[in-house]
Amino acid sequence: MFQCFNVIEMATIKYFEDLEIWQIAREISKEIYKLTIKDSFRKDFSLIDQFRRSSGSIMDNIAEGFERDGSGEFKQFLSISKGSSGECRSQLYRAYDQKYISEAEFNYLRDKLLEVNIKIKRFMDYLRKSEFSGTKFKKTNT
Repeated sequence: MFQCFNVIEMATIKYFEDLEIWQIAREISKEIYKLTIKDSFRKDFSLIDQFRRSSGSIMDNIAEGFERDGSGEFKQFLSISKGSSGECRSQLYRAYDQKYISEAEFNYLRDKLLEVNIKIKRFMDYLRKSEFSGTKFKKTNT
């Protein structure tokens, strides 16, 4: 469990699915899958694969880091997730430049990717300042 600061209240997050950053990343991944089944993408198998993998990596690394139960590992996986967000944003530009997606689709996803990137960074900053080291480091009575 990680305690996360929210402007309104302190909350204890028990599952990665409760994290707003994971929810946004999931939305991004779903949108990219929808885009990459369009006819315009049909023959660019390499870009489709990279695009889908990088979008999935954003949410997967958030989940994996959370499940490691240590804030140090979680920060590392969040850093990987943030990198995947940048990679995905670069692929978005490639898709737009090849006219596989519309300007509206590009703008929507670019904004979502920037949003998740900023929120991941803020969460990493929060974890760096927090004294919580994770449940795997709790002392047990033997």
